[in-house]
Amino acid sequence: MGFSKLFILLFTLQALLAMSSTQATAPISDLFREYIGAEFNNVKFSDVPINPNVEFHYILAFAIDYTTSSSPSPTDGEFNVFWDTDNLTPSQVSSIKNQNSNVKVALSLGGDSVGGGSCYFTPSSVDSWVSNAVSSLTKIIQEYNLDGIDIDYEHFHTDPETFAECIGKLITTLKNNGVISFASIAPFDDDEVQSHYMALWKSYGHIIDYVNFQFYAYDKGTTVSQFMKYFETQRSNYEGGDILASFISDGSGGLGPENGFFTACNRLKSEGKLGGIFVWSADDSMSLGFRYEKQSQALLAVPR
Repeated sequence: MGFSKLFILLFTLQALLAMSSTQATAPISDLFREYIGAEFNNVKFSDVPINPNVEFHYILAFAIDYTTSSSPSPTDGEFNVFWDTDNLTPSQVSSIKNQNSNVKVALSLGGDSVGGGSCYFTPSSVDSWVSNAVSSLTKIIQEYNLDGIDIDYEHFHTDPETFAECIGKLITTLKNNGVISFASIAPFDDDEVQSHYMALWKSYGHIIDYVNFQFYAYDKGTTVSQFMKYFETQRSNYEGGDILASFISDGSGGLGPENGFFTACNRLKSEGKLGGIFVWSADDSMSLGFRYEKQSQALLAVPR
């Protein structure tokens, strides 16, 4: 009798441990993130509706290590601000955070283009780039009272291993210095892009909090079933990461909100796979009245 009771107790403990382990590894699915400021159309933080029952991140687009001249050139990690600084100021960052306890603000590095040309990741060496990046970004992050960084380089003048070391050491140093509390990456389905980000993930995935995968870079007209397959592929590529679903406001690619995006998100959420939702971008959503931002946050706010 004593043995059977002990067996039942051990079995129960094992089941409870398995449950807690599953819960610990399931992503936090109430995270909503939105890029803002890249298109200079006067959008402000306060224009975007904020649901108090989600974790909300604005991502300023972009800080770039290029000169701000009429013909921008690489600066080896010396970052400058390239977002709409007339409407997205340090005081407005403080204001939106003070008014909404669930809001954090990050900045994104790189982006697709600068000054009409492609924006390339161009370090002269790992040590010089990291040193310059830590110094210049610390100043910007502290001036703007920011909380995190996002990595969105899409063109490269270096190999994947160098990219991995530069970005990995940057994130590590900023976190160790208490300058940022989170970091994300924003890859998409392109061989060169994936080779660089997957090298970064292999070496430094443990310090990257979120994967803002650009699912809208897939073809326009993507179906729900295709989206679900793409999501599984990226969960495998960035194993153990919190993968966010995404759409683009102008409807130019991927699975759109009117064509099943929220169906896919509900399915992923019910399966415990949804790391959140992000949108590119507030600038384009303003003309739509942010209706899909409201719908995204409502979906995320409902407990799984």
